Amino acid sequence: METGGIIGIIILVLVAIGLIALAVANIKIVPQSKAYVIERLGAYSQTWGTGIHFKIPFIERIAKIVSMKEQVVDFPPQPVITKDNVTMQIDTIVFFQITDPKLYAYGVENPIKAIENLSATTLRNIIGEMELDHTLTSRDIINSKIRSILDEATDPWGIKVNRVELKNILPPPEIQDAMEKQMKAERQRREAILRAEGEKASKVLVAQGQKESQILAAEGDKQAAILHAEAVKEAKIREAEGEAEAIRTVQQAEADAIRMINESAPGDALIALRGLEAFAKAADGKATKIIIPSQIQSLAGLVTSAAELVRNVENRETEKQ
Repeated sequence: METGGIIGIIILVLVAIGLIALAVANIKIVPQSKAYVIERLGAYSQTWGTGIHFKIPFIERIAKIVSMKEQVVDFPPQPVITKDNVTMQIDTIVFFQITDPKLYAYGVENPIKAIENLSATTLRNIIGEMELDHTLTSRDIINSKIRSILDEATDPWGIKVNRVELKNILPPPEIQDAMEKQMKAERQRREAILRAEGEKASKVLVAQGQKESQILAAEGDKQAAILHAEAVKEAKIREAEGEAEAIRTVQQAEADAIRMINESAPGDALIALRGLEAFAKAADGKATKIIIPSQIQSLAGLVTSAAELVRNVENRETEKQ
């Protein structure tokens, strides 16, 4: 083979290899959550989504690779002035997402810088209408207003602002000192209130305990008095029942005696003797005037005569001795 033919073959091989390498280099695979903005001959051509694509060499180029994920940008503190002329430093965090890669690529030169400047301007306008105290207690309102304004302003840039957060609100040092003193005083006040409420609750519990104790003691005394009264009542009832039983027994005995006397038909002498015994008992009493029945008078004479006769007999016996 001639030398010229070999050289020609080598050139052809090199050209083929070059073409293959060029073709391989222009095969592009777009990953998930990415988008490629393609220009053809310097003008926007199309946007590649996820998948495999072939770029025409020397005619098409990838103008911009755009991330479709939600992005977070932390902007440095911005000086703002409140309605009551207090200068504060406020830094913001913006959460945004690119919705249109073409508008994002061609809408504004530096989207992040544009968002930062726009957020600073919007923040100054909002804070300028609020006083310091209102600013410190209205984070949610400020966040919502900034997000709404930024979302509307960035829509032509293919950007959607999802959320805006005020990271720090830093008043001047002298105001911070005053706020800290105020917060300290407020904490001390709340501590005093809580301590007073605790002492009050403790006293209430002690008073309730004493009240319960007194109530229990009174209930105990009441029960004791009731039991004592019931015991006394029971004793009196038993005593009365005993006396009644004794009276019934005596009356029953007297009735039995009378019945026995009636059944035995006693003579006049026995009746007179019983009358004499009754008279003797009456004479032993405290009566100062005694009326002696006639029957007893005659019986007394009989007894006197009998006693005289007994004495005469005893005298005779003594003389004989």
